[in-house]
Amino acid sequence: MLEKIDTVEQFDELVKNNSKFFLLKHSLTCPISQAAYKEYEKFAGTNQDFPTYYLAVQDSRPLSNEIAERFEIKHESPQAILFSEGKPLWNASHWKITTRSLTDVKQAN
Repeated sequence: MLEKIDTVEQFDELVKNNSKFFLLKHSLTCPISQAAYKEYEKFAGTNQDFPTYYLAVQDSRPLSNEIAERFEIKHESPQAILFSEGKPLWNASHWKITTRSLTDVKQAN
């Protein structure tokens, strides 16, 4: 399941309703982000039991900024974050976002 979110309220609902989930900060104009999105999409397709969400930075700048500030994670895009019990447990950016890295982190946590 790969679902787009756009607002702080939607994000807060995810935190409230999911013990663990991945979130990808995706830039609509960056080729590196497009490659990371494809890897993320592949992970989501083969791990349909694991909640996966994304935001498009250009469409959801307030949400992207809120996540960076609230969790003190320097903003990058693309950037994948694993949230567990409402806190970021792991994050990676750019070429480090691969189907393998996402799978490994999911299995380790």
